[in-house]
Amino acid sequence: MSDLKDRLRADLTTAIKARDQLRSSTIRMVLTAITNVEVGGKAAREVSDAEVLDVLGSEVKKRREAAEAFADGNRPEMAQKERDEAQVLAEYLPAQMSGEEIADIVTSAIESTGTAAGGMRGMGTVMGVVTPQTKGKADSAAVAAEVKRQLGA
Repeated sequence: MSDLKDRLRADLTTAIKARDQLRSSTIRMVLTAITNVEVGGKAAREVSDAEVLDVLGSEVKKRREAAEAFADGNRPEMAQKERDEAQVLAEYLPAQMSGEEIADIVTSAIESTGTAAGGMRGMGTVMGVVTPQTKGKADSAAVAAEVKRQLGA
């Protein structure tokens, strides 16, 4: 059983008792998404903390994209609701890496793989080394942008 999933369930109970509508509806939604992952596929299974983090990251990304779409569509109240939900979910994610930390990881990956001279042809190799180190801790688009920058694209 996932410790993070247990924490989400406990926090849901607390939010319901406190009558915190935003928090309880947001946690319910993410628990439903986790259940969908558990029952999806050929056989039902328990998810690990890593899989729960993947679901949380995916849900936060959906909220950010929806907030942008609502803001572009001149619906500021809905955009704010999506941002608030993303903020609730972000509390369960590990601390995000800074730009400097990402740059340091990318630099060491380029040095260790020896792809500096290869230019953009080495991007896949570098991303293969960097992704496991940054998964869940940094936005993959920001990581890819830093790899491109350092490889000279």
